[in-house]
Amino acid sequence: MWRRLRIALLLLVLATVALNAWRARARATEWKHTLHVTIYPINADGSATTTRYLDSLDADTFRPIETWIAEQAEHFGIRVLQPVRIVVAPPGTRRPPAPPRERSGVNVMLWSLQMRYWAWRHDDAPGPRPDVRLFALYHDPARTRTLTHSVGLEKGLIGIANLFATRHEHGSNLVVLGHEMLHTLGATDKYDPGTTLPRFPDGYAEPGRTPRYPQRLAEIMGGRIPLSATRAEIPGHLRYTVIGPATAGEIGWTR
Repeated sequence: MWRRLRIALLLLVLATVALNAWRARARATEWKHTLHVTIYPINADGSATTTRYLDSLDADTFRPIETWIAEQAEHFGIRVLQPVRIVVAPPGTRRPPAPPRERSGVNVMLWSLQMRYWAWRHDDAPGPRPDVRLFALYHDPARTRTLTHSVGLEKGLIGIANLFATRHEHGSNLVVLGHEMLHTLGATDKYDPGTTLPRFPDGYAEPGRTPRYPQRLAEIMGGRIPLSATRAEIPGHLRYTVIGPATAGEIGWTR
């Protein structure tokens, strides 16, 4: 009897979490009001270099994301005066739970619940409760040459972005943050996970361009600028990216 009661309570909790997540995502993609996004800078390696870099960050650092979203939204007829507003939380050192190595359905579900609970426990940002939380894990490039994959959770509107703590990589960091933010709103990857090459046509900024290569821009969820059928480069700034029609449909900009 007690076992059945515990299972029933667990199912009730899961159903409540799922319903709240659906409601939050539905509100976020109505685009009737400003979407409030909070970025939480985290010192992921504990280095003094990363600490100094995090101390230099403020809301102006991430203003290009607001500007880029506004320009892209206007292209698709979104009339919200300020589609996205970004707030920056004080720098922290506590890292969120790492994604599971084995991406089975159960493991991902449990990690998702754990991640949402962790985000709720560590939400110390000023201002109103955010619609989207982006945890920015910064690494000293002298210590970490290659970053692990960033993650965006549509259920929970939470993103985890692995970034380099250097001004030289700031433009690329903005691209990663924009990519993961759109993941939380329902956008899907538009590149081949095996080759990382953008998929044609949805992963191309200009699929109708003649000649097709080289492309001049990247579709944000395609992730790279295709230079040939077998080569693509990471854009150095959001100004070299666009939101394509397929992505616009996924985040509620087109019906």
